[in-house]
Amino acid sequence: MNFKDQVKELVNKALSEHPELFLTDLSVGTDNTIRVTIDGDKGVGIDDCIELSRAIENSLDREAMDFALEVTSFGATEPFVMERQYAKNAGRTVQITTLDGKTHEGLLKGIAEGNVIIETETREPKPVGKGKITVKKEHLFALTDIKETKIIIKF
Repeated sequence: MNFKDQVKELVNKALSEHPELFLTDLSVGTDNTIRVTIDGDKGVGIDDCIELSRAIENSLDREAMDFALEVTSFGATEPFVMERQYAKNAGRTVQITTLDGKTHEGLLKGIAEGNVIIETETREPKPVGKGKITVKKEHLFALTDIKETKIIIKF
């Protein structure tokens, strides 16, 4: 078993004890720099990163191989990498870029049967009379048609 496979096995074992957490990225550089990125259904705290870091580090032999370890939480500005992140972030404003290059911004309602659901608001003319009204519409996007989804942070 190579070093990366060994690390991945240790990460999966440690995460199996915390089903609310999940791995979003794992890389092992040529200089044995290990970078682990995790996300969680209810967020990730510093204690989660510390606990995972200790579980990995205590299982690897520094005498046999020198390595550097970095365990971080998934960044708020990073694009989603897993289907599970859509359910976790329901209720937040997102920007979806489809494979054809079009962008769509709206409130993430969730995911169902491989389709991401967002709600948008548009101003449309009133059916009768002058002026405009705000209309909410739901849009479905197949996961296979999505190039990238990011959270829009509003202050």
